Amino acid sequence: MAKKAKKGGGGTPATVALEAAGVPFTVHAYTHDPAAASYGGEAADTLGVPPERVFKTLVAEVDGALTVGIVPVAGQLDLKALAAAVGGKRAAMADPAAAERTTGYVRGGISPLGQRRPLPTVVDGSALDHATVYVSAGRRGLEVELAPQDLVALTTAVTAPIGRS
Repeated sequence: MAKKAKKGGGGTPATVALEAAGVPFTVHAYTHDPAAASYGGEAADTLGVPPERVFKTLVAEVDGALTVGIVPVAGQLDLKALAAAVGGKRAAMADPAAAERTTGYVRGGISPLGQRRPLPTVVDGSALDHATVYVSAGRRGLEVELAPQDLVALTTAVTAPIGRS
C-alpha cells in the first residue's frame, strides 16, 4: 500500500498512478524558487538528498518518436546512448511544448509517472544502485521517492547507461 505523504502532498497524476499500483512511495514537497538555475539541483539541495539519488525526466526525440530519458540531476542525458537503448539511430531534445502537450506536465515538473500518453522510457542504470530514488511528482516543488525497481516497472522502462557527467 502507498505511504501517506511525508512532507506536503497534492494529488497529481503521478501520485494517483502510484496509489493505483499499490507501490510504496513518499511525497516530498518544497517551496520552488522560480530563479533556481536547475529544477533537479534545487530539489536535491532543498531536500538535502545527494544529487545522484535525484533523477530528472527529460523528453527527447529518437528517430522522430518522443522518448523519455531519466538521469541523475548532477549529470546530462547522453542522447546517443538513449537512441541506442531504444534501438534508434538519432536523438535530439524534444520541443518543450511537444513534451508538455504529450506528457500533460509542465517543464521542470515532468514526471515519468502518470503521463497523459505513456512514452518509451529509459532509466539510467545508476538508479539501481540506490534503495530509493527521487523523481518529479508532477509539478515543480514536488518530488516522489520510490524504489528504482518500481519506477522501472511502472514506466515499463529499460535500464541503460544513458547519463554522463
